[in-house]
Amino acid sequence: MTVWQISHDREWKLRHTEDGGLALPLQISRGGQLLGASELRLTSTAAEHLHAALCYALDGQLLPAAAPDCRKPIRYPGRRSG
Repeated sequence: MTVWQISHDREWKLRHTEDGGLALPLQISRGGQLLGASELRLTSTAAEHLHAALCYALDGQLLPAAAPDCRKPIRYPGRRSG
């Protein structure tokens, strides 16, 4: 079975689009061979929802050594810690 893979640019170079959204460059490969590139375009609202979903999903997880400086423990109102 050949595996398709979609990955981000190594430097996470997001850019603002003409309509106020964000675009994330992506690379598409199959079986280790780069086939092409595209980008994921998000409105600012969709980007906020994705950001929130990732924050919830990562809450309580150990920080990897390569984590960005902005990643800090998150505390949500009404949620018990521990």
